[in-house]
Amino acid sequence: MAIIIRPLMPELSEDYFDFFENRAFTDDSPYRCYCQVFQMSKAEYEASYSSARTDPGRVSREIAARQIASGLLRGYLAYDGELAVGWCNVNDKASFPAEPCCSGRAALFHSPVGKREKAVICFEIAPEYRRKGIATALLRQAVADAQAEGYIAVEGFPMVRSQRYEWDNPGPLRLYEKEGFRQTAARDDFLVMRKEWR
Repeated sequence: MAIIIRPLMPELSEDYFDFFENRAFTDDSPYRCYCQVFQMSKAEYEASYSSARTDPGRVSREIAARQIASGLLRGYLAYDGELAVGWCNVNDKASFPAEPCCSGRAALFHSPVGKREKAVICFEIAPEYRRKGIATALLRQAVADAQAEGYIAVEGFPMVRSQRYEWDNPGPLRLYEKEGFRQTAARDDFLVMRKEWR
């Protein structure tokens, strides 16, 4: 199996939605998303989802489509041939809102200085493709591109639990450790892992 990693661009949006709607959550994961919420401010999130009549799945898809078209939602798709089988949300920390929609680790995604650090937010791999090195390939591509683009560091925020939990989408600690990331902070249920090369 030869996995190809491609940066998310508007012309790949159909592949992105095909992945999220047909392969990403086929193991009955309780969480359905389009990876759009972390690019939303608290005010944007509340305005979009406050109505009792809101269809959250439809709204989430529409928001993700707008974010992809504008370049706000960034990251990488992993392909097996022409089939998208994995995703990693990674972006310039200045692109994340200063007042994020969610509490917890999202408060650490933002930095006011652009072109300095990137944040790795989450991974989603199709169940039948897990444990085949796809998350590693995605993370390596994110780091290589950050270096080539003049960034000084990439940060990740793995959850710390005694056993895997369905929503542990930031990637496991061991993934960051084997790729040379170092712990720079610890919170109640997650760590801040950083790889710097300046």
